[in-house]
Formats: sequence, structure tokens, C-alpha cells
Amino acid sequence: MLDVTVIEDPEAAAASLDPIRARLLAELAAGPASAAMLAGQVGLPRQKVNYHLKALERHGLVELAGERRKGNVTERLMRATAASYVISPLALAAVQPDPDRFRDQLSARWLLALGARLVRDVGQLITGAAKARQRLATYALDGEVRFASAAERAAFIEELTAGVSALIRKYDAPDAEGGRDHRIVVAVHPTLKEPQSPSPQTELE
Repeated sequence: MLDVTVIEDPEAAAASLDPIRARLLAELAAGPASAAMLAGQVGLPRQKVNYHLKALERHGLVELAGERRKGNVTERLMRATAASYVISPLALAAVQPDPDRFRDQLSARWLLALGARLVRDVGQLITGAAKARQRLATYALDGEVRFASAAERAAFIEELTAGVSALIRKYDAPDAEGGRDHRIVVAVHPTLKEPQSPSPQTELE
């Protein structure tokens, strides 16, 4: 089972977004199960669960993990093909975001368009590398910083831009034979606040 996979096919995306099928995917990500086992977990008839499993299998979202005999019946044990799924903008190809349509480094929507392109491109690279049975060379850096003020944030952005731009100028070799182009994406955005659980006093009130 893969840790994460990218769904590029529109029909597969639609199948994964169905509430019942999404629940079945979550159950199968935890471990293999038969239609009968899943029926008890999700509260649906086995025949209906089997129908949804066949749809998920058809789109490559679940796969056969094994078979076992139970009385006179052979049960198929299914498992999710990944622990989690991401839907690529390719699933909505006609309306996918295009970061080249406009460039505004201070626009949250442009940042979103860049993120969408990142999902699309890396998803395609993963698919291609898997078919070629090659390792995909990537790198990511994730961290958090608290700025004391808006001025500090602006200064950070200025230094970050200068530093990354200097590295690009230093290592960029457009005329190198056998070289390969790489895309660099650097993003800064506010951290989402974690929802606070109610205090015991609030619950009593």
C-alpha cells in the first residue's frame, strides 16, 4: 500500500468523493476486509457494499488482498491501494488553475494555483517514475515561524527572496548538456489555528 496517491482520472475522482465509497476507502486503509465485514462496519447490506467495492476496484482505488473460504462461500478480501488520496487538478482539466495566467507573489489565490500545479506535476511525475521503475528525486522543506510584527514578516520575505534568487543564479546552468530543469516553489502563509476543545466549565454551562 502506498502512503499517498494522486487521482487524475475524473471518474475515479467522482468515485472517491461519494460519501459511502469514501467511508469504505477509510475502512480499507486500516486493513483488508471483505464485503461482509464492511457491511457490519458501515451499516449497509453486503450486496450494496459489494457494488461500491467493484466501482472502487474498477478505478484502481482498492485491490484484491486475498481470498478465504467461509462455509461454502469464497470471500474476497479487499484493501485500499493507498493510505490517503489527493485529487489532481487534472481531474478538472478544463478548469484547473493556471498560475501563469497572472503572477502576484502576494496573492493567496496565486499561491493556491501554484499548489494545484504542484499536485498535478508531482502526481504525473510519480506515475511516470512508477511505470519506469525509477526513483523520483524530490525535496521538500516544511517549518513554522512566528513573526513579531508585520514589518518582521516583510523583512523575512525580502531576505528569503534574495537568498533563493542568489542560489538560483549560482546553480542555474541553462546550457548544460544532460542537465534537467527543476521547479522551485517557496510559500509562506499563516498557520491555521487548531480548534480549541471546550473547557469543562463551558460544557457545564
